[in-house]
Amino acid sequence: MATTDFVPQQSAGGTGQKRIVNDMSIQVATVNGSGSQSSNTVLLRSIFQMGVPVSGKNMFPSNIAGLPTWYTIRANKNGYIGRKKEIDFLVAMNPETATEDVMALAAGASVLYDEPLQLHKLRNDLIFYSVPYDKIVAQVCPEAKLRKLVKNMVYVGVVANLLTIEMAEVEKAIRKQFAKKVKAANLNLAAAQAGFEYAKTNLQKRGAFYIERMDKTAGKIIIDGNSAAALGCMFAGCTVVTWYPITPSSSLVETMIEYMKEYRIGPDGKATFAIVQAEDELAAIGMVIGAGWAGARSMTATAGPGISLMSEFAGLAYYVEVPGVIWNIQRVGPSTGLPTRTSQGDILSTAFLSHGDTKHIMLIPCSVQECFNMATEAFNLAEQFQTLVFVMSDLDLGMNNWMSDPFQYPTLPIKRGKVLSKEDLDRVGSFARYKDVDGDGIGYRTLPGTSHPAAAYFARGSGHNERALYSERADDYENNMERLNRKFETARSFVPRPEITKGNNAKIGIIGYGTSHWGITEGRDQLREEYKIETDYLRLRAYPFTREVHEFIEQHERVYVVEQNRDAQMLSLLKLDVKPELIGRLRSISHITGLPLDARSITDELTSMEGK
Repeated sequence: MATTDFVPQQSAGGTGQKRIVNDMSIQVATVNGSGSQSSNTVLLRSIFQMGVPVSGKNMFPSNIAGLPTWYTIRANKNGYIGRKKEIDFLVAMNPETATEDVMALAAGASVLYDEPLQLHKLRNDLIFYSVPYDKIVAQVCPEAKLRKLVKNMVYVGVVANLLTIEMAEVEKAIRKQFAKKVKAANLNLAAAQAGFEYAKTNLQKRGAFYIERMDKTAGKIIIDGNSAAALGCMFAGCTVVTWYPITPSSSLVETMIEYMKEYRIGPDGKATFAIVQAEDELAAIGMVIGAGWAGARSMTATAGPGISLMSEFAGLAYYVEVPGVIWNIQRVGPSTGLPTRTSQGDILSTAFLSHGDTKHIMLIPCSVQECFNMATEAFNLAEQFQTLVFVMSDLDLGMNNWMSDPFQYPTLPIKRGKVLSKEDLDRVGSFARYKDVDGDGIGYRTLPGTSHPAAAYFARGSGHNERALYSERADDYENNMERLNRKFETARSFVPRPEITKGNNAKIGIIGYGTSHWGITEGRDQLREEYKIETDYLRLRAYPFTREVHEFIEQHERVYVVEQNRDAQMLSLLKLDVKPELIGRLRSISHITGLPLDARSITDELTSMEGK
């Protein structure tokens, strides 16, 4: 009979050790294409259903099946859902990475492994559990070809027993995962139950980690950022989507296709939308611009390499002043980069995308809730300012599972901006397309097909005067450039304002954005509790920066800008924006591993820079 292979004398499993409840990081190491996604989702959802806040992060290879993949579940009673640097419980299912995975653990961690791997021989300061998965799965799955997939559900049952996850919740999660496949649900439930029973009979619980029922997830949902963005774009009134598949943005449009087919079919049975897979990213952005010029709410979704290819068309849209929305699900680059690793590496290039003098509005969500809400804001701003708006998500947010409150039906009205109708033209008689009538830099436009002789104009690039007539006159070009800059300055008062959290008379400020937010919020607590360092925090939600950003920097002696790129790209934008005498207050904390930013890395770096 198998038992725990080794129990360190002073490990987390010592009999007098304090129980650690609802605070752990579980990592499952498997191979790509083995069916582990369903098992990991079931494990995540089982903990979630017990009322414990969770998040799930998938690190998978960018190429063929059979290569290593890791899935990390963070469970935390205090609601911390950013990545935890340390792994507390490892499920080692991949022979190729098992040794490396085990050697990377801190002393006292637990390891659940496939019996033939004999991992207990590697170290004497960990808690090891061995399980004969092949023997167990053979008893519950008669079809040999299915055993590779069902095998993963066995470890769900073992983990449930060792961490005291209720099997009733495991069954509920399995039924949800295989809602339309009753036979598959029954088979996977049998495998999980077999794993649970094996652990109950043969494995002695030694670790200090436990999952116990809480009430912090009632009414909440689990969703990934790309799905939330797809929902948000549909509710925002988007009718034209053009795209070229690229990781990690493809699932945004793929999910949107499903939603639109279900909810955007007219009474006559015909689609009220157009979703086109283009031949490349250039064609995709070209179609967005054409549809935006024609009056449709249009968008595309891409990643860094696609953004680069769209640069010339982005410049055209900037000068012609055509609305459109581009979702940039950032990943590691440049070139092909690491398409399955997360990054915030497109900030600086996107802000000034194209050649010549261009500045673009960027919205930066940190949560699935903001992916949903910012979709409406993006389309409204695009039409109000007659320009492209870039929503800067990332792989961590877009492709991973996040806990959230249910989304509320959008309350923001659709804002079409300065669009002149036939009745408007009857009243004013004529208009100059690029004239700044109101002093905000935004001209009035008409839509194709407007039945009025004054409605037509030429949609030209940068070489035009305020009446949209071709011109290479120096004064016309200069006037146009100054007006466009004035329009960008006007946008400062309309983009989403930053979120500011105050400490206790803090002299140190932290500026962050996007998914860095989750590591920063936990890191601030670590700084306060472990080092008595108080900080104020400003989370950027948009570019151009609002007045609150300038005021925040003015109010603090030192301001740390935390971001997930090497070259401090957001810091560079801030330096271009603030008063010269404030630049010396700005400092950079960068994270460039491709893994989601964790709190401990922020805490260690900031305290080091503070001389602690």
